[in-house]
Amino acid sequence: MKWQKKIFLVLIVICTVSLLLHHGGHFTWNMDAFHFGCSHQSPGPKPKHTNTVFLKTHKTASTTMQNILFRFAERNNLTVALPVQACGHQFCYPRSFSSHFVHLHTLRPNLITNHMRFNKTALQRLMPNDTKYITILREPASMFESLFTYYSRHCMSFRRVPNGSLEAFLAEPSRYYRPQEIDSMYARNTLTFDLGGDKDNSIKDLAYAQNFVADVEKVFSLVMISEYFDESLILLRHLLSWDLEDILYVKLNMRTESSKKRLSPGLPEKIRAWNSIDAYLYDYFNASFWDKLSDLGLDCVAKEVQLLRQAQERLMRSCFGGKMPLPRPAAEIKNKDLRPWQPSDKVDIVGYDLPVNISREAQEHCLKYIMPEISYTRILLHSQSLQHRRSYQNRPVQKSHTLQQHIRTTLPRHSQVHRSQPAPSVGQSPASGTESKSTPKQS
Repeated sequence: MKWQKKIFLVLIVICTVSLLLHHGGHFTWNMDAFHFGCSHQSPGPKPKHTNTVFLKTHKTASTTMQNILFRFAERNNLTVALPVQACGHQFCYPRSFSSHFVHLHTLRPNLITNHMRFNKTALQRLMPNDTKYITILREPASMFESLFTYYSRHCMSFRRVPNGSLEAFLAEPSRYYRPQEIDSMYARNTLTFDLGGDKDNSIKDLAYAQNFVADVEKVFSLVMISEYFDESLILLRHLLSWDLEDILYVKLNMRTESSKKRLSPGLPEKIRAWNSIDAYLYDYFNASFWDKLSDLGLDCVAKEVQLLRQAQERLMRSCFGGKMPLPRPAAEIKNKDLRPWQPSDKVDIVGYDLPVNISREAQEHCLKYIMPEISYTRILLHSQSLQHRRSYQNRPVQKSHTLQQHIRTTLPRHSQVHRSQPAPSVGQSPASGTESKSTPKQS
């Protein structure tokens, strides 16, 4: 696939120059221009697809994707399934997803995107029949470095390592790794675990990896690739018949450069060997990702990517007083709702603050683009709870009573979501309902 990637990069450069020349050096966009990129694939406008499950994986740019979905839901008055209070801002991860973890005020959802461990059976019961399933993967070596740094204080497998050395861990991973421990999923085959698979399956068991990939491919209509985030959004746009506005974003949950560790020679190969199922998963879907781009047409995808990036720059300048934003450490952000969660004093996660000299309208429009996951989840839950109460109050008494009886018989009270259930066995299947202890965290 390397030749396709090189051709694609050349096309991006050509599109940039041609767009600037066409507009006399000044770029403006409209929807007609955006649809022109792949117009042969879109013979006419289609209704936007709204029912979507996005499996939010760890350290893959999934928080940025979640923010896109949250904003889409608000603009289109959709219901987002959100976790009960006992689960925090995740669906009691790392327990296998259950409808018991969904807040009563967010039932009958169109979208679901907060962290969970995938459970196909439970999700298919919860979501409409026409739901599209989407997830995102990242190259295992860079992803594992991010996991190791980010969860260095939360994952015992990493805490045991002398001086927090990634090299030492990879030299003898079995010396530090305990598969049954809480948070062990951050230390091996995290993508596989998030997708409901067996993170500790034998490296030599190629048949398991092949069958697991086949199961994922049957369920998920799109597997995005973190390294090609914009291209992934173009595929998403066509899958769901969305517009340019629907896929605009600001990068969220980023580490400072000083918080990143450069991988020394030989470490990427060791990481891929230790995370062999993740590596197989990524390599397979990276190849199929480029097949999807080729099917759409690399030239038209390149045009749409460029139009997206131009619109992105306009958004940034309108939100940050005509300048490109500089990410700030959390302590320097005045608005507490905009401060990203900090996993430890060794990792700096940066965020944004809006300038005071932009209009109130711009403030309201731009605020949600830069809002961290925990704050946005809390605000969405408050908003949907208010809507639920208004709707409940307006129902006839008899119907309201019937609905309440239905809820009581199908879902437990929040206090019934316990954190003391046993950890899952390492052999459970991708659709398993077996659950482990819940230790919700930001990721």
